[in-house]
Amino acid sequence: MFRYFIIHKPFNTLSQFTSEGGKKTLADYFNVPKDIYPVGRLDYDSEGLLILTNDKKLNHRLLHPTFKHEREYWVQVDGAITENAIQQLRNGVTINVDGKIYATKKSTVEFFENEPKVAIRNPPIRERKNIPAPWIKMILQEGKNRQVRKMTASVGFPTLRLIRYRIEQITLADLQTGEMLELSAKNLYKKLFNE
Repeated sequence: MFRYFIIHKPFNTLSQFTSEGGKKTLADYFNVPKDIYPVGRLDYDSEGLLILTNDKKLNHRLLHPTFKHEREYWVQVDGAITENAIQQLRNGVTINVDGKIYATKKSTVEFFENEPKVAIRNPPIRERKNIPAPWIKMILQEGKNRQVRKMTASVGFPTLRLIRYRIEQITLADLQTGEMLELSAKNLYKKLFNE
């Protein structure tokens, strides 16, 4: 029987259930059957939404490049990011992916008018008195390795904190860091593929 979970992956946690080098893993927070695995991944130093399942078809549909789906990230950057930098991110920038230059596709990028309500991270980001650390929202339809971080760095505003908030219509909503919610196949497929 296929099962589907959404989780809020904590900071400094591997997107897997087996440990490497003493790092925390999903097994430190989430108790799921042995055949359940994450669909895709979030970097060790990123937080937010991950889908866990034993449905290999879903895994293929979400990870294969021919299937497009939106991923929304909330990104805290180092410095007062400019409208010009935001526009560059929207239009696409060049980043290095596996030693090759890659041009990112157009994306939706906007300022947060008010700081989003997010849990305090442990440990917190480094604070510097005279340098702002604003939040922006980035909506991408691709997911290269460390893409968001590489994109913001390419326009001069490195990422301090990165939270994946949404995949299509599935969101973190009220899930706190380290929490999990099980969804029915019908609910999940409707929210991801409108089926």
